[in-house]
Amino acid sequence: MKQLIEKYVRYLKIERNASEYTIVSYQTDLNQLYVFCKKQLNKQNEEITVDQVTRYILRLWMGELSEKKLTRNTIARKTAAARSFFKYCFKRGYISYNPAQLLILPRREHKIPQTMTVDDIEDMLNLVEMDTPWNIQQKAILELFYGTGIRLSELVNLKIMDIDFRQQQIKIIGKGAKERIVPIGTKATKYLKLHLKNRRKLYSKATDEKDYKSVFLTKRGKKIYPRAVQRMVKYFINMVSEITQKSPHVLRHSFATHMLDRGADIRVIKEFLGHANLSATQIYTHTSVEHLRKVYESAHPRAKS
Repeated sequence: MKQLIEKYVRYLKIERNASEYTIVSYQTDLNQLYVFCKKQLNKQNEEITVDQVTRYILRLWMGELSEKKLTRNTIARKTAAARSFFKYCFKRGYISYNPAQLLILPRREHKIPQTMTVDDIEDMLNLVEMDTPWNIQQKAILELFYGTGIRLSELVNLKIMDIDFRQQQIKIIGKGAKERIVPIGTKATKYLKLHLKNRRKLYSKATDEKDYKSVFLTKRGKKIYPRAVQRMVKYFINMVSEITQKSPHVLRHSFATHMLDRGADIRVIKEFLGHANLSATQIYTHTSVEHLRKVYESAHPRAKS
């Protein structure tokens, strides 16, 4: 079973072109399921085969997830990982029946996304010094996140050939290898150009052909990785805002909410964000309604009287 999990992870990466977040999460979830199954089969010190996993064991596993008081979203993701893995095994003939076929995905919680104010965004962007190639890159990353609403995985995988300065747009490869074209504003264009002009100064002996193609690099000249970007974004958000969530996704949420507040059509925002369905974008209407309510309560003389 362990080898099949590794095969499945390669399948996600190569054939499905899944995001790095999905690959890492599913691999972790399936390895945890593997340990649980070994325990249930009393084979902690032995290898187990995928056909030894029954529907009953999977139901026990879901029960344990609930007892751990994990969020519904986390349980839903782990369940989705198991369903996808066993479907893969069944289709390729590794098992004669799919024990996960009838597993029910818990309904996900749709929390209103946290956003920053326009003033906080401006303060954050003004904090970035422009004295080193690394700082210039940080400025370009923040401007690109807020200026386009792209995902963390999309920014990390952005290549120089994907940028069209003449048209002021970038090509994004999103979830499921879906391609979309996203316009970039004047500010993001300015700092992206400045970054590319100074980017060579980040090169090192470790920089290889793959790194040369990537837009953003680490201080060692390697292709930047998600955790490095997350730490950087958290640092700057923490400097200006009291919101509890401090991640690149906050800038994506802020992009969508500020666009909606200023009259952008939600269907256009859907295309910007690369959502497959409009329902995924409609969560931002709740944030916008909250904004309208605050404006109403502060401006209308009879709102609170």
